[in-house]
Amino acid sequence: MPSQLHEESVVIDGLIISNFGRPVFEDMRKGGLTAVNCTCCVWEGFTDTMRNVMRWKKWFNDHSDLLKQVYTTEDILAAKQEGKTGIILGWQNISGIEDQIGYLGLFKELGVGVIQMAYNTQNLVGSGCYETKDGGLSDFGHDVVSEMNRLGILCDLSHVGPQTSIDVILASKQPVAYSHCLPSGLKAHPRNKTDEQLKFIVDHGGFVGVTMFPPFLKRGASAKVDDYVEAIEYVINICGEKNVGIGTDFTQGYGQPFFDWITHDKGYGRKLTDFGDVVNPEGIRTIGDWPNLTATMEKRGWSTSRIESVIGRNWLGLLRNVWGA
Repeated sequence: MPSQLHEESVVIDGLIISNFGRPVFEDMRKGGLTAVNCTCCVWEGFTDTMRNVMRWKKWFNDHSDLLKQVYTTEDILAAKQEGKTGIILGWQNISGIEDQIGYLGLFKELGVGVIQMAYNTQNLVGSGCYETKDGGLSDFGHDVVSEMNRLGILCDLSHVGPQTSIDVILASKQPVAYSHCLPSGLKAHPRNKTDEQLKFIVDHGGFVGVTMFPPFLKRGASAKVDDYVEAIEYVINICGEKNVGIGTDFTQGYGQPFFDWITHDKGYGRKLTDFGDVVNPEGIRTIGDWPNLTATMEKRGWSTSRIESVIGRNWLGLLRNVWGA
């Protein structure tokens, strides 16, 4: 039985990178998602990223009964009222601007509201979490952070190396986020964040979205939704319930070619990691199962205010702060 609290709440997923199309959009509505940060750049350069944005613009038109593009947090609240899912265009790599900082303003006008500084490896801004040597934020990167602050684009550090992350956290005049990560205190993995990293980002006004991506969970492909909530509780105990949200990292509809692409440097270079079987936790296999996450929080005795905060209100506050609207 669906959770009434879930149905009434603003529900925001801080990261989904599924094989987007009508079936996924319908599942977002089934899952009661008010807004989602949807990836439209991973390894792409300017032209291919523009093509991805162009495709989203067509989807907004073709599936206007299900979707609403998000530019401001008021658009998120309007999506809730209209019974639609608000789509935040986001990147998992700064590669979409190539070496042109001015492109950031163009993409902001097109609706890009979240950009990750690096995806797994080295780029012009800094180092990813699989880079052997993390050289930190470059001088160019400092200029990029400054311009993102000016425009109101959230700096995401989920796949970013530890030193580059520290540098961005200290350089940014706005709050930054790990939009989708897990704690290495439950499982050691290059993509997971230490207790110290989690504490550092929130001590500097930042935010942590907790993912359920199976390779990073303690029990991997054997995990259940309770294991995911356990990881969220672990992060809350470090960061506080007002600084934590959800970023599932659903890869719904994709097969092995996609995972090969994202686990090779630049999509085709050296192999970075092997995910093994990517099987989402039992109880939240699909986006449409999202209400089971809220129901599990209720079963574990979470207060209503904590649940409302973590499943959406915290994200809403962060985005209002960064976007300025």
